[in-house]
Amino acid sequence: MIRILSGFDNRLSIINDLFPPSAVADDDGDAQVDGVDDSEAELRLEAAQKVVLRWDASDSLLWESSPEDAEEYLAAVNDLIYLAGCGTSPAVSIADDLVTRAEVALQISMSRLEEEFRHLMVRNAVPLDSNDLCSSIRCLSLSSASDGGEPIDDFESSVDDENHHHQLQQQQQPASEQLEGSPKDRSGSSLVDDRCLDLIHPEVVADLKVIADHMILAKYDRELHQVYCTVRRDILDECLSILGIDRISIEEVQRIEWRMLDDKMKKWIQALKIIVRILLWGERRLCDHILAASEELKEECFMETVKGSVMQLLNFGDAITICQRSAEKLFRMLDMHDALADVLPDLQALFAGDPKDLICEAVEGILKRLGDSVKRTLMEFGNAIQREPSRRPTQGGEIHPMARYVMNYVKLLADYMDTLNFLLENEVIGGDQGNAESYDNSRISDGENLESMTPLGHHILVIISYLEFNLDEKSKIYEDGAMRYIFLMNNINYIVNKVKDSDLGKLLGDHWIRKHRSQIRQYARSYLRTSWIKVLSCMKDDGFGSGSSSSVSKVTPKDKFKNFNLAFEEIYRVQTTWKVPDPQLREELRILVSEAVIPAYRSFMGRFGSQVGGRQATKHIKYTPDDLESNLSDLFEGLPGFAPRKKT
Repeated sequence: MIRILSGFDNRLSIINDLFPPSAVADDDGDAQVDGVDDSEAELRLEAAQKVVLRWDASDSLLWESSPEDAEEYLAAVNDLIYLAGCGTSPAVSIADDLVTRAEVALQISMSRLEEEFRHLMVRNAVPLDSNDLCSSIRCLSLSSASDGGEPIDDFESSVDDENHHHQLQQQQQPASEQLEGSPKDRSGSSLVDDRCLDLIHPEVVADLKVIADHMILAKYDRELHQVYCTVRRDILDECLSILGIDRISIEEVQRIEWRMLDDKMKKWIQALKIIVRILLWGERRLCDHILAASEELKEECFMETVKGSVMQLLNFGDAITICQRSAEKLFRMLDMHDALADVLPDLQALFAGDPKDLICEAVEGILKRLGDSVKRTLMEFGNAIQREPSRRPTQGGEIHPMARYVMNYVKLLADYMDTLNFLLENEVIGGDQGNAESYDNSRISDGENLESMTPLGHHILVIISYLEFNLDEKSKIYEDGAMRYIFLMNNINYIVNKVKDSDLGKLLGDHWIRKHRSQIRQYARSYLRTSWIKVLSCMKDDGFGSGSSSSVSKVTPKDKFKNFNLAFEEIYRVQTTWKVPDPQLREELRILVSEAVIPAYRSFMGRFGSQVGGRQATKHIKYTPDDLESNLSDLFEGLPGFAPRKKT
């Protein structure tokens, strides 16, 4: 043992002879260069060639064989990288023919690694369907809501809870657990790190990185760029197809029928959020991890991989901005604008490495054009309401369909209050009435406090003023003056209730509501005066109120009751067919009529009832005050026009 130990130092001194130099990649990705002579280089080259050619002749795949086979192959690649590099290294010199042979073998090995890389990428891509994608965006929505942010719209209600394959982890992770390129790393924002699905099975990511490292070290980064981008780009295109996004030209978008276009716009909004907030962040992290050895390559690969899918989405959005404008498209355009504005910070973080900033510039341009289209559509809508030409009266003075449509429309506008206030800021209201892109301010009452209104409130005020003006014009087609006031009351009351019971009340203010309620009361008084004056005149002492003494002498009490009965029955027959849909307004009108008619009729009976005696008294005095009260409750019910009821 003493003799063995005493000679151990000498053995250590010659240990290098047992292990020939090797050009392996160190932790920094640099080759370790050791000096070799030609004979030693040829031995290493032949050994490496043997491994490479053996696998080149095989149909098997390295990474489907044993780990030892992959390690042996990578060791051979390391030697070839070193030997091929000797031809350009001033520190090491070997024969040119050895360098040439090493380069040929290296090229063969790179083709093999490229094929292995492609196979691993394709074979281990996580298959995605719409349920997976929508489940992930729902998880992100719940996380955003729990953090105090706005929840993302719910997608695909048919997706069951058990399809939520990927649960969100804790946002606050140790720095060592955060992958490079996460939203938090790049933008400093509080965007959650686990906002993406596994796009490739995690167990093969390390193998892909090893292959990529060797290809980059061998300066085959262009080939790596091509295979990486081709595989991932095809998978992203497939995801777009799964989400219902097809390649479609601007001309085709403009020709699509509205129902189909509306469906495509909804799918676009959903796809935009999923692509940006789930898939692009997944691609960013995957690219940063696998291609970590080259900062320039990972930026190029990420841009090349996702640019086509992003531009396909943006092209559809751009096509919408130049489509023919119409009122029904407004809310979908607002949804698209909001969705695009929501993902803009993500896109700015994702494409922070793009020196030309093409994607973000395109998004900002589309946002501006969508906003301009929204503003023009809104103004065209208001002017169309002002000029709406229909002259067909509604049956029974009921609410006009235009009033229902416009108020439901502006009520929906209030749901986009923040967006529209932003878009309409500094927008000039007024100007040439004939200009489709400006409002005519002359319809607005001088009493309105315009300075305190938001931009959206001001626009809605103008639109409703146009509606009121048009309704007033339509009321003039009624030959019966009383029905004209019923029509106006019904419609203005409907408008007021829509405002009062929604966010429109906040936009227009209490003053506007009080003013229009006062207007309804004024219409009610005009209705009473126009409709019931003849009935009330019958109960005056001078009969028909002609003022002529000869007329008074000819009108007997029987005639007075007869005239009253005829006038009341005519109003009852006509006005029971009229319709006042609002129960409160209907009751208020009945009370108004009762307070005017019933006391006058009681007084009338007291003065003249005793003068109509005999067996025919019931023939002339057909109604008691209670009968009148009962019959007045039938007014404005939309009945077929029956005769009044009387006491048997």
